[in-house]
Amino acid sequence: MAIGPVGSAIYVNQQTPYVASIKTDLNGRLEIQNFIAQQIANEQEKEIQEVREPEESHAINPDREHQRQEADEELEAQKEAAEKKEKKKEEKSSFTLHKLDIKV
Repeated sequence: MAIGPVGSAIYVNQQTPYVASIKTDLNGRLEIQNFIAQQIANEQEKEIQEVREPEESHAINPDREHQRQEADEELEAQKEAAEKKEKKKEEKSSFTLHKLDIKV
């Protein structure tokens, strides 16, 4: 036990390595526990993941090409119908009814 303030400071400093080693051991144990828990979680994720064959991105699918042609034809038909509607609207808007005001 320390007698004065200087002796007390020396006594405390002598005990510091012991306290530090206890804290280091505790932190080490927690880090190991976290690491093990993370590894277990990663293994469980691998078991859950669905495995399927890779898709062929460059393969030509004739059915898909046929669908593309049909979609293009539908777009062209829609554009033509829209143009016809616009022409009809222009014709209707160009024809206006006016009353003639004739004064004698």
